[in-house]
Amino acid sequence: MFFVVAETGSVTAAAGRLYLTQPAVSAALKRLRVAVGAPLFAREGRGLVLTARGEHLLRAGRPHLEALLGVALAPAAFDLRSCDRTLRIGASDMSEEWLLPPLLRALRAEAPLLRLVILPVQFRTVGDALTSRRVDVAVSVADDMPADIRRSDLFHGGFRCLFDPRHTRLGRAPTLARYLAQEHIIVSYNGDLAGVVEDTLQVQRKVRLAIATFHAVGAAVDGTSLVATVPEHVARATLARRPALRDAKPPFNLEGVPMEMLWRAALEDDPAVAFLRDQIVRIARTTSDGRASSRVSPPRPRTP
Repeated sequence: MFFVVAETGSVTAAAGRLYLTQPAVSAALKRLRVAVGAPLFAREGRGLVLTARGEHLLRAGRPHLEALLGVALAPAAFDLRSCDRTLRIGASDMSEEWLLPPLLRALRAEAPLLRLVILPVQFRTVGDALTSRRVDVAVSVADDMPADIRRSDLFHGGFRCLFDPRHTRLGRAPTLARYLAQEHIIVSYNGDLAGVVEDTLQVQRKVRLAIATFHAVGAAVDGTSLVATVPEHVARATLARRPALRDAKPPFNLEGVPMEMLWRAALEDDPAVAFLRDQIVRIARTTSDGRASSRVSPPRPRTP
């Protein structure tokens, strides 16, 4: 502020350049005069001129100001190959299946010193994980977020029914009556027996088992008569590990919500986090488990 007033010779002009009020600039100059212990400006005509003490402060301080401006305006040097950092990713159920293998290959090739910590999140916890800085980037279905959270859709999919054909005669295109005649397993973050089918269709299934994550769905269905209605990417990952299982289209139109990437606005220009975000987008759009989507602001999700 002192340098701007010295350059313009006017408190009013300096206030305009700094987008401040004139009283704010005058008050700051007064505090500086008290701190220095001597007047820095004298009135001359309609403007201000520097006193001898002010001239001395200007000469002594300008090199430091120029150095600070140079540092502030120059882009920070960043070498991805020598970046020795730990980044934390919040990942929802089964996201690790399609994300981590290609992401680790990218890190080995481009950022060999970069380390990752994966923490579990879901739509009820992802906002707190980001705002509390426990994670730098999150990959999850998400509800409403604070204004300082950035978000981008990764892919969007529907639902599939998983079943074991050795124990369940569901078929490839089950009717609603056949579907409701089965016993079901659901993933419930609330610890209840209701999911997206109950919420959306107002139809109550015969729920035999409710579990906390999608990871155990395949094990629970394999060798039993239970049916699981899960997001498409979960069904694909489960079938890849348990080829004896089969999947079918649900006998109703059930729209899924987008899998999103989320991060704090404060990390928008962090080059290491930007590299991580770019890799997540690339993987989501090239893997067979995801496809790009233009939807934004998803509705409040519930678990199937």
